[in-house]
Amino acid sequence: MPPRSPEVLIVPGLGDSGPLHWQSEWERAFGWARVRQRDPDRPVLADWLATLDDAVRALAAPVVLAAHSLGCPLVAHWARSAPPGAVAGALLVAPADVEAPDALEEIRAFAPIPAGRLAFPAVVVASDDDPYITPGRAAALAGAWGARLERVGRRGHVNADSGLGRWDHGLRLLAEVGGPWG
Repeated sequence: MPPRSPEVLIVPGLGDSGPLHWQSEWERAFGWARVRQRDPDRPVLADWLATLDDAVRALAAPVVLAAHSLGCPLVAHWARSAPPGAVAGALLVAPADVEAPDALEEIRAFAPIPAGRLAFPAVVVASDDDPYITPGRAAALAGAWGARLERVGRRGHVNADSGLGRWDHGLRLLAEVGGPWG
């Protein structure tokens, strides 16, 4: 019997991801699981970590994480204590820089962002005009995490406002870290 493809787990950031966000498009198109935080507008690191851990454990390992914004530092925090072999790879899109001097107050509790190498392959996607992280900081996080950096030009926060729709380029990047999608 051939090995199963990893399941995808969508990891939204602050405020969840609205109906036109690429994460929501993927959830609808492919039926992928989504982390549902109890209060997506008031993030508490310990609560969000527990919810992510429960979501990963509910799926057949290994999973591929598709994280956006605050979901990226969340994955970095969670990865420090992740069960071995639980994650096949991660797509970390537009990570929120929770350490920036102008970071939103509600996300500062996620600082400092863990800088250790992730135990799984990852791609960090960065826009040249993201209001929540500079290109240099995104590159530094990718390097610290041992991830490949994918620059996507001027796409804002790589969210619904970016007009990406289903974001087929993102699906190809997701396939790069763990599955036959795109």
